[in-house]
Amino acid sequence: MSNAYLSLEQVSIEFPTPNGPFKALDNVNLKIDKGEFISLIGHSGCGKSTVLNIVAGLYQATQGGVILDGKEVNEPGPERAVVFQNHSLFPWLTCYENVRLAIDTVFKKTMTKQERHDWTLHNLELVHMNHAKNKRPAEISGGMKQRIGIARALAMKPKMLLMDEPFGALDALTRSHLQDSLMEIQAELNNTVIMITHDVDEAVLLSDRIVMMTNGPAATVGEILNIDLERPRNRLSLADDATYNHYRAEVLTFLHERHAKPEAA
Repeated sequence: MSNAYLSLEQVSIEFPTPNGPFKALDNVNLKIDKGEFISLIGHSGCGKSTVLNIVAGLYQATQGGVILDGKEVNEPGPERAVVFQNHSLFPWLTCYENVRLAIDTVFKKTMTKQERHDWTLHNLELVHMNHAKNKRPAEISGGMKQRIGIARALAMKPKMLLMDEPFGALDALTRSHLQDSLMEIQAELNNTVIMITHDVDEAVLLSDRIVMMTNGPAATVGEILNIDLERPRNRLSLADDATYNHYRAEVLTFLHERHAKPEAA
């Protein structure tokens, strides 16, 4: 029996297609400790989002399974909060109401109304968005929308934070600000995070380990790279750091040489 906080054990999944079953993942094994920040990286179509969806309980593995904190995962639950690339906020609700709705859904029976109000404000503060609490999503920038999405996810006090390219649609400067915020939040809350990214620098900067996936179909874990860089991490000082650049080169080598696509998709 695994004593890891999150354990993916021999996970395979097939999807039916008109030409017969399509095997997206084959025998994925991964153990994650409490408080770890894990990045999943690999070419498009290598099953990164499928892994995340299985952990989220949105997909059911055809073989194998997922155990989180001693319990099998077989459906969605508030202990696993997902942040998507598209913020998925309710456009008719204010920023405050978007976060509050999640809190009311999870904690209506265990928190008083005042506690839920205070907890909403606390989570808005955590992502530096208190000033925009009464604005609707259409009135704020893309980066601000993602901050609200992260606040909403954190407000549910999840055991796992699952992030599917959360900064992929943002400009470089906004992205770097949000990466810094995420590092601050994780240092404060010690969240366990799985994040999908295509950005090698983002993966090295944020992660404790980078899980590199082989190409699909029948994708699996290719290599796992331990990122042994001291925290807190500063992107400017790391730019000239030999260890940081070595890790970066390792990931690039995996992506471009060992598992380069034989043909363009």
